[in-house]
Amino acid sequence: MNLMQAIRGRRAVRDYSAEPVSAAAIHQLIAAASWAPSGMNEQPWHFTVVTDPAVLDEISAKAKTWMLGSVQDLPREGHFRDIMADPQFHLFYHAPALVVISTIALGQWGREDCALAAQNLMLAAVSLGLGSCWIGFAQVWLNSPEGKDFLNLPREAEVVAPIIIGHPKAMPPAVPRKSPAVSWIGQQAAGAAVAMG
Repeated sequence: MNLMQAIRGRRAVRDYSAEPVSAAAIHQLIAAASWAPSGMNEQPWHFTVVTDPAVLDEISAKAKTWMLGSVQDLPREGHFRDIMADPQFHLFYHAPALVVISTIALGQWGREDCALAAQNLMLAAVSLGLGSCWIGFAQVWLNSPEGKDFLNLPREAEVVAPIIIGHPKAMPPAVPRKSPAVSWIGQQAAGAAVAMG
């Protein structure tokens, strides 16, 4: 699989089999993430791996409760309240692994560096036949003092990317992409176009 195939094949997967993800595969994903560029080559990321189903269930429940207390700040408040209040809804979609990317060295670019690492991790997952999804709803509780304590992170840490990993039951279809807004300053190749297919 080449890079463009991985980019176009990546999906936000929300339906996983019960098959565990091997430690070797998770190490490969983290290795790929650690090759991301970072400002001043700080490499400020930290990876917390959670594979215990009971712990994943507990984080899901605590994060849902936290979100219910702040859902009024979200667009489509009623929609999200219904989702978070549903006892059957699992925030991590029963994925067998969660990789939390955090940083204690925010500096000027810590969040951006961790986001770049997250993209590498998700693209590497595609190349291994795995699915992934960045779970933004978990981010808020994981950044609370209780959430950081739960992950044994220092209080000065910031959780940037909670990403679930697993074996997809089926890959979701591609979501249509808008044509990118592009402004050229300077000389451009005549007739150049961005390939979206």
